[in-house]
Order: sequence, then structure tokens, then C-alpha cells
Amino acid sequence: MTTYSGPATLVLSDGARVVGVASLRSDERGGPQGWSGSFRPDRGGDDLRNATDGLELELPSEEAGPVAVTNVRRLLATQVLVSLVGRGPAPF
Repeated sequence: MTTYSGPATLVLSDGARVVGVASLRSDERGGPQGWSGSFRPDRGGDDLRNATDGLELELPSEEAGPVAVTNVRRLLATQVLVSLVGRGPAPF
């Protein structure tokens, strides 16, 4: 299992870019390689509740991978935590 924790940018289907921090892990259980994790936007006001598909997660290494949002959870009054599932090879 490979992991990544650090800065990332979530690119929405309309091209909007949301900067934040990602915590990701690969999942290699004998099937096709998959990956998942969480993303916390720097600004809590970013509304990601309707962002579910057609998204991409970019890392500082200029690697990117398509993701789908599986859950958006409010942590505090000003912070949200977004659960992600990646598609294809992990960008880390």
C-alpha cells in the first residue's frame, strides 16, 4: 500500500479549482489498482456537496487522477472533509 499526505487541488467539472490537503492511499487487494482517501479544502466555504463526478485531483508533482466524491462531511462550522475514490492508477 502506498500513501500520500499533503497539498492537492481538486479540479471540478466546470474547471473551478479548490486548493486543500489530501490524505490518500492505494488499495491493492489482488484486483485492479485503486485508490481512495480524503480531501480537506483550505476554505470551508467551498460548496462541494454537488460535486460528485467528472473531477480530477492534482498533486504538486503535476500528477493527476480522476476521482469521484463519495461523501462530504462538515467537521466544524468552517471546515468540510470530502471522501474520494480514485479511478485508474494512483497519481502518487
